[in-house]
Amino acid sequence: MSRRVLIVESTATSRSALKAILSGARYDTAAVSTGREALDAIREQLPDAILLDAGVPDMDCVKFCARVAAQLGEAMPPIVVMLESGAIRARTEAIRGGAAAILSRPVERSWLLTNLRALLRSHETRSELRRRNVTAANLGFSDAGTGFGKPARLALVSTDQDHAARLAASIKQRSLHRIDILNPEEAIAASDDPERAPEIFLLCHDPDPDEMLTLMAELRARPNTRRRAAILVEYDPGNRPIGARALDQGASDLVRTDASVEEIALRIDRQLRLKRQDDMLRASLDASLMMAVHDSLTELFNRRYAMRYLEDLFSQIEDTERNYGMLLMDIDHFKSVNDTYGHPAGDAVLKQVARRLRNNLREGDLLARIGGEEFLVALPECLDDEAFIAADRLRQSIAADPFILPDGTELHVTLSIGAICGSAEPEALLARADEALYAAKEAGRNRVERARPLLREKPSDTPAELSAADNPTVPSRNARYMN
Repeated sequence: MSRRVLIVESTATSRSALKAILSGARYDTAAVSTGREALDAIREQLPDAILLDAGVPDMDCVKFCARVAAQLGEAMPPIVVMLESGAIRARTEAIRGGAAAILSRPVERSWLLTNLRALLRSHETRSELRRRNVTAANLGFSDAGTGFGKPARLALVSTDQDHAARLAASIKQRSLHRIDILNPEEAIAASDDPERAPEIFLLCHDPDPDEMLTLMAELRARPNTRRRAAILVEYDPGNRPIGARALDQGASDLVRTDASVEEIALRIDRQLRLKRQDDMLRASLDASLMMAVHDSLTELFNRRYAMRYLEDLFSQIEDTERNYGMLLMDIDHFKSVNDTYGHPAGDAVLKQVARRLRNNLREGDLLARIGGEEFLVALPECLDDEAFIAADRLRQSIAADPFILPDGTELHVTLSIGAICGSAEPEALLARADEALYAAKEAGRNRVERARPLLREKPSDTPAELSAADNPTVPSRNARYMN
């Protein structure tokens, strides 16, 4: 779908020229001549970007940016302000007011399109993160936090240490950020250390611009700075192709070599704010995904994740001769815990059971809560005896010591467990483990019953038959166990 750009330009000839440039690059465009018309157009259809003439007669660019921000909030699209060349003070005020980029007149086609590409790429990534977080919030998952006040770690990277030191001294007068002066090799080393990686890099102008661009590419290729750092590039405005290459290769923003220190500080703060907003959105989304596959009470994986895990585990061993194990566990008489001591006590028991089980499993084993008081363990590459031994170890870990309820009451808790090892599909093993669990309940609880291994090579195996050696008196049944 084509992106939509709203042109706010007071001069008819300039409006036509800008429309021609953008239409030729396959942007949808709308053009108005005043700020009020622009605000009305935004209400009718939200643009993806706004191209604003700083000289519109009814509203200066700072006021316009403020009105758009008040109208749209976080959905505010990037605003590109067009100024007369050399208007350094006006450029600083526009950045302070909320402009995402400043273009000097006359506006060159390739320079305009390069800046739009970079701004839209960043804005669309942020919008998609925000949409996913809204979806997660609507599903009951976590929402992003707020707050961006903590000073950042800023790296000024330059082969000219004197220039970097002068710039650092000026920036320190206008911000509280910690500033490190690094050469390119030190910048790479810092980016590889998650404890030292700066949040913001300012790559100072270099006599050899290709070296600067190579450094930026290296930083963007490293995991600690690929998405988690903003990179500003200082460039000579007389050499726009270098600035264009920097934007196309992933620079967060450009800083002109003739920019005031105030403008540089404002750009750093803006990129820090956007970077931290992105970090929070990603962290919130990660937390939402974790909530989607975890049980919130016990912090174990949930049934949805466990079944997907078993399917993946089965697919990995399907063409091999390896087996895997499955333990299906149920807390004995759990209903009476809730009825006698209340649901807070029941929750405390569930959390303590989860903790003891987790502490008695191998690192590669999966533990999930798949029902009210029902737990599942998956044992990759497991032999029949190993499944039984693991199950009995877990049973003993629960029965050995009393549980402490919130009111201080001590309560003895036990588990019944159905254990199986095999190579059949997960649904088949789970059904067999379920029957073994029922048998453990029928045989008196607080015990492990072992089902006969179920293998892919024997599709004619009759289901639900327990080993006579393990339990010769228990009938084979498909009925669900009761408490």
